[in-house]
Amino acid sequence: MKFLSQVGDYVKEAGQAAKYIGQGMAVTFDHMRRRPITVQYPYEKLIPSERFRGRIHFEFDKCISCEVCVRVCPINLPVVDWEFNAEIKKKELRSYSIDFGVCIFCGNCVEFCPTNCLSMTEEYDLTVYDRHQLNFDNVAMGRMPTKVTEDPMVTPLRELAYLPKGEMEPHNVSHTERRAGKRPEEIIDEAMSDPKPPASESE
Repeated sequence: MKFLSQVGDYVKEAGQAAKYIGQGMAVTFDHMRRRPITVQYPYEKLIPSERFRGRIHFEFDKCISCEVCVRVCPINLPVVDWEFNAEIKKKELRSYSIDFGVCIFCGNCVEFCPTNCLSMTEEYDLTVYDRHQLNFDNVAMGRMPTKVTEDPMVTPLRELAYLPKGEMEPHNVSHTERRAGKRPEEIIDEAMSDPKPPASESE
C-alpha cells in the first residue's frame, strides 16, 4: 500500500508540473503574437508622455523662499536655505536642493508652488556611480535637459498611445506626425461651432 501511495503522489505531482508548464508556455505563446516593443536604448528612446513627471527644473529668480514645497512634500525633501533681509523685510534665497535619490516624483511641490519656479521635465536618466551625486543643488536643477526629439544622437520613438490611427510600429512613423484622436482645443472648437439643438415644444 505504501508503494501505491508513493506512485499516486508521484503521478499527482507530475500532473501539477505539467499544468504549470502549460500555463507558462501559454503566456509565452501569447506574447509571440504581440507586436515587438524592443527599443535599442540609448540609440533609440521613447518620447515621454505629455504629463511625464521627470527630473524637476528650478528657476532661482522666481523662488520667494516660502517653503510651501517643503510642507506639501510627503517626505519633507526640498532643502531651502534662506536668510531674512531686514532692510527690505523679505527672505533672500541662498541655496535650494533636492535629493533625487529619495524623491518619489509625486509632483506636489510643482503643483503647489505659488510662483511656478518648479516644473517637471522629461529627463529620467539620472544614473550615477555615487548616490550622493543625485543631491542636486539650484545650479544643477536649473539646467534644462535635452529633449529626446531635439537630440541628434537619438532616434525618437513614439509610444503606442501616441501613434497615428492604424499604426502599430513606431520605427516607421515620424515623431512629428499627428497622433490618433482629437486634441482638446479641437473638441472645444467643434462644441462651440455646433448650433444649439432646437428647444422642444414642451418647454
